[in-house]
Amino acid sequence: MKKPLLFTVVILVILLILPAIAFTGWFLKEKKQMNIVILDKTVHSLERNHHRALNWVLANGRFVKDSNRKYLLRKDYYGFFPIKPLRSKQFRRNDFRLSDLPEIVANNDMLYYADTYGVFFNDWYEGINRSRRSRMLYGGLNNNDYLLLAEMRKLNKLVILEHNSFGYPTDAYERYKVEEQFGMQSTGWSGEYYPSLDSLDVPEWLPVLYLKKNRTPWSFTNAGIVLLKGENDVIILEEETHLVSAIPYVTTSSDIALKYGVPEKVAFRGPFDIIDAKENSVLSSFSLETTPEGLELLDRHFLSNVFPAVSGNLGEGNYIYMAGDFATGKMAPWTACFGQPGFLSSLLYSDEVNDPRRFFWLYYKPLLSGLLNDYYLTLE
Repeated sequence: MKKPLLFTVVILVILLILPAIAFTGWFLKEKKQMNIVILDKTVHSLERNHHRALNWVLANGRFVKDSNRKYLLRKDYYGFFPIKPLRSKQFRRNDFRLSDLPEIVANNDMLYYADTYGVFFNDWYEGINRSRRSRMLYGGLNNNDYLLLAEMRKLNKLVILEHNSFGYPTDAYERYKVEEQFGMQSTGWSGEYYPSLDSLDVPEWLPVLYLKKNRTPWSFTNAGIVLLKGENDVIILEEETHLVSAIPYVTTSSDIALKYGVPEKVAFRGPFDIIDAKENSVLSSFSLETTPEGLELLDRHFLSNVFPAVSGNLGEGNYIYMAGDFATGKMAPWTACFGQPGFLSSLLYSDEVNDPRRFFWLYYKPLLSGLLNDYYLTLE
């Protein structure tokens, strides 16, 4: 056999054998029964991207329901459900009623509120004026959501909330009650990184709001971070003027990084909240690389360039708040069946700091897997 052909055959064999070995190792792993309440109110498509990363981690870690069945991305959650065909713009709401709560609490081990922001009229229906924010079709953390959270906490069951559980459009009273449960306080500010502030990625209503608030036209062109408070206040941090680098980073102390197998610094490109963790433990922080001018701008609004990303109490409290849109992803569910795909890492993400896939593989996956496995051991 000629050397080029032999080389090709060897490569093909490796590409076939390694995934087979990885799948076999995953398949032979013991299933871990843990009933989880998943809530996602921000579902704009059939892809369910806002809790896709969560489901991937559950499948990859062999976490199953008490029926020994895996969690289905399109069925096993509460929240907003688009109805096929998507072009019909039909949807239904799968909510838990007050009378359902005792049974849900008794039959579940933990809850994960992946996204409570919701779906807005302009986002769901096409051809609508997008120069201003539209009314909400569905969303916000409501009283039943809070009551379920509170009852789960009374029984010391693991509660994980993600960004926007405190913020708009959740009503002030529900926000206050959740803050009280977690011993945290929301500043009301949320933020998001934009690769270009002069692009179609920026919502059309944002320059309008900026003009109204600052009485100066939108003239930003570089990458930057937009900070919003409710529907009225807006701060623009632009690269080169306010930021040395526009990309926010999640930083973790060496001891926590070692415990969960996460890097001490990784870029994060999704939406985030700015909260005050009070007396809670901070596992990781967001860090904005501000210039002196940017730091001064934040200081005028009583904000810092470093604030909690993941905080909570894993001792007596068993609760975690992830102040970023961590559970959003686009990975194919079937890839979760290949165990720990370390040998494919070069195909899964690049060494480029800007690669958004790096955050999932390097941070969210190992962190959430660690949290779930630690908690599972307490249930046995």
